[in-house]
Amino acid sequence: MRRPVALRLQAALGTLALAAAAGVVLTMPEAAAAAGGATGYATQNGGTTGGAGGQTVRATTGTAIHQALCGRADSSTPITIEVEGTINHGNTTKVSGDSCSTAADKIELKQVSNITIVGVGGGAVFDQLGIHIRESSNIVIQNVTVRNVKKSGSPTSNGGDAIGMESDVRNVWVDHTTLEASGGESEGYDGLFDMKDNTQYVTLSYSTLRNSGRGGLIGSSESDRSNGYVTFHHNLYENIDSRAPLLRGGIAHMYNNHYKSLNESGINSRAGAKAKVDSNYFEDSKDVLGTFYTDQAGTWQVSGNIFDNVTWSEPGEDNSPAGPDPRSTTTVSVPYAFTLDDASCVPSVVSATAGANKGLKVSDGSCTPQSPDPTDPTDPDPTDPDPTDPTDPDPTDPPSGTNLSVGAGADGSSKASGTSFGNVRDGDLGTYWSPAGTTGSISVKWSSATTVAKINIREAAGSQGTVGSYRVIDHGTGAVLASGSGAGVIGFSPVSLEKITFEITGASGTPRIAEFETYAG
Repeated sequence: MRRPVALRLQAALGTLALAAAAGVVLTMPEAAAAAGGATGYATQNGGTTGGAGGQTVRATTGTAIHQALCGRADSSTPITIEVEGTINHGNTTKVSGDSCSTAADKIELKQVSNITIVGVGGGAVFDQLGIHIRESSNIVIQNVTVRNVKKSGSPTSNGGDAIGMESDVRNVWVDHTTLEASGGESEGYDGLFDMKDNTQYVTLSYSTLRNSGRGGLIGSSESDRSNGYVTFHHNLYENIDSRAPLLRGGIAHMYNNHYKSLNESGINSRAGAKAKVDSNYFEDSKDVLGTFYTDQAGTWQVSGNIFDNVTWSEPGEDNSPAGPDPRSTTTVSVPYAFTLDDASCVPSVVSATAGANKGLKVSDGSCTPQSPDPTDPTDPDPTDPDPTDPTDPDPTDPPSGTNLSVGAGADGSSKASGTSFGNVRDGDLGTYWSPAGTTGSISVKWSSATTVAKINIREAAGSQGTVGSYRVIDHGTGAVLASGSGAGVIGFSPVSLEKITFEITGASGTPRIAEFETYAG
C-alpha cells in the first residue's frame, strides 16, 4: 500500500457554509484561474481556463462534487470545485439535475463545460475511483491523486482508467497530478491517462504516472484517428510497462519528460501518428520510442533527448524501434510557444515539480523550479495593436490576388448526397458542397506548403446566411486561425500550411458552400 499523497494548495476561502449529508460545501463569490495558466495544446482552440470567473465550492465527498455540478444554473456555468479528503466508492453517489449527468462509480464530467477540480488543504485523493470526461470542454484538473482504479475485481470504476476522456472532448488541462496503479491488466488495471473518440487539445503537465502496465493512449484502435493535438511536458513516467503514450494518428508533443523504467516500450507512434519528442531524459528503459505491436507505422521528430542505459530490440514485422540511433522521420511544427530545459537537468527539475503536493512549481527553462506565475494569461497584451486603430488593415476587405484553391485538392467530413468536396474549389458558384447535417468541415489542401492569409467562403444561391459559427483551422498543427459567425471574407495572420479547414460548428439549416477561396493576402 502506498501512503496517501499529502497535498498543499493555498486558497482564499469564504465563510458561507452549506451543510450537506454527503460532504460540506463552502460557497464563495469568485474563483481565480488555475495558477500559472494552461500550456501546450490546451492553449489552442480558444484556450483552457476551467471554472475561472465562476463560483468556488469545496467538496469532501464524491457526492458533493456531483452536487456542485448539478447545482449550477446550466451545464456551462463556470465553477471551481476545491476537493479535500479521500474520495471513494463509499462517499460517491449519483446526483441528478439539468446541469449534470453523473454516475455512482466514478466522478462523471459528462456534457458539461467550464469546470476546475483542484486539490486543496490536507489533500485530495481519488481512491479506486476514476475521473471520466465525456462530451465536455474547458476542463482543468489540478493537484490531485488518482490511484488504483480497476476494470476487474472489486470495486471497479471508469473501465480501469485513472483519467479517461472520450466522445468529442475539447480543451482539457491536467496539471500537477499523481496517477498511479499497483500493477497491470492481470491485476485489474488499465490506463492512467486515456483519450479516444475525437478528443483534442489536451495538455498533461507536471504530473507523475507510475506503477502501471499502461501509461495511456491516444486512440482506442488503429481506426480511431480523430484524436490528437496533445502536449506532455515535465511529467515523470516511472515503472510503466508500455504506452507512454500509445499514439494512433494525430499529433503529440513530448518535451522535458523523465521516463524511468519503461519495461517493454515507451512512446509508441502508430497508424500515421506524428510525435514531436524534444529534450526528454530516458533512463533504464527499453524501446523508448518507435512503432510497436503493429505494422501500421507512425513517425517522429527527435531533438535534444538523452538516452541513459536504454536498450533496443531488433526490428521485426510488427516492431520498428527508433534506436539505437534515433533519427527524425518527419517534421512537426506546433502553434504555441514553449521554453525547453536542457535534457541533462530534466530529472532534477521533474523531481521537484511533477505530481501533487509540489506547490504547483513549474520550470521557466532555467533548470530551476519556480513558483507559478499568477498572471492571468487571458489578459490582453498591452503591446497588441489597438483593434479600433483605423490604420490597421481590415481583415474583411475584399481579397486580392490569385484564388489559390483553384486546382488544389479538397476533402472534408461526410457530405450530403449529390454534392462534392471538389465543388468548393472549381470556380463555379452553381455547384456546392453540403455537410451530411447542419455542421461539418471542408478542407482545401496542397502538395506543398502554401501561404494563406485570407479566405472567402461563398454560400450557394438561396442559402446565404445559413452558416452560423465557424472555425478556421491549420490542419497540420491544429491551430485555430480564426473563429466567428457567418460566411464571407475571413482574415488572419499569414501562415504556411498544406491544408486549411473551414469547420462549421453551428448553422440555421444545411449549409451549401459554393466556393472556399484562399488567398495569400
